Amino acid sequence: MNSIHFLVSVLFNLYLMVVLLRLWLQLARADFYNPFSQFVIKATHPIVGPLRRILPSLGSLDTATLVLAILVAMAKVVVVTLMLGGGSFNPLSLFITSLLIVVKEALSLVFWVLILRAILSWISQGRNPMELVLHQLTEPMLAPIRRIIPPIGGLDLSVLVAIIALQFVQILLQDLLGYYF
Repeated sequence: MNSIHFLVSVLFNLYLMVVLLRLWLQLARADFYNPFSQFVIKATHPIVGPLRRILPSLGSLDTATLVLAILVAMAKVVVVTLMLGGGSFNPLSLFITSLLIVVKEALSLVFWVLILRAILSWISQGRNPMELVLHQLTEPMLAPIRRIIPPIGGLDLSVLVAIIALQFVQILLQDLLGYYF
């Protein structure tokens, strides 16, 4: 049963990350004609499209995509709970747990995007579409760090500082929120 639980959790988490990527791409105003961005849009549009007719955006925040992220997290909690033999759901605790899952996955997504950007900067021999989108997503958080800690001897430490700060926030949230996180 652990293997099925693992597989279900991973599938929900992967789709949740794609939904969160869509939200992040919109907030960062990344290039939507990029092939990577087009994949994210096509993977989420069948659900986000109809939700947009019901839920208007609040400024630059796409509420339909945010609601989809929460719904995916709720579905994960319900399915995993039913798989483990549970059956009763408190709506408030389900919502709070879903929000915590969305925050956890968002932080995890930022971590992996930063890691990918760092690896691509070492091995990339040109500007490929994936690298451009990763740059558009991460540059708003790395530029302020670079103003404080400029590149030292040609080595940009901003990604390392961002990853350390991100890990600190994740551990802090885990300590504060206990098992939910």
